[in-house]
Order: sequence, then structure tokens, then C-alpha cells
Amino acid sequence: MEAGDLEAAARAIGDAISTLDRAAAKGVIHKNNAARRKSRLMKRFNALVKARLQQQQQQQAS
Repeated sequence: MEAGDLEAAARAIGDAISTLDRAAAKGVIHKNNAARRKSRLMKRFNALVKARLQQQQQQQAS
């Protein structure tokens, strides 16, 4: 996600969420642990999207 490629980040997050859900379903990690990790991933992704939108708006304004 550091590079800023939103499409690649979205695919990676989808894969990560699926993996976390499977791990929680099998009992490898607790369901709350999986939920917390997914929440943190989405928080970082949403911050990236917000930063990208603000950057585009600044470029259009100037």
C-alpha cells in the first residue's frame, strides 16, 4: 500500500480479509483477532484513498 497503487492495494486487502476469515473459521486465530486486523487494514486503506482524493482535488484546483 505504500506505493499508492489503489487497485493493487484493494486486491491485496481482499486476499488478506479472505485469509483472515478462513483462519478465524478454522480456529487458527480468534474471530475478534481477525476482526481487529481487518479493521486496521481497512483503516490504512481508507487513509490512502482519502489522501489520493485530496491530492487529485488539489491538482484540479491549481
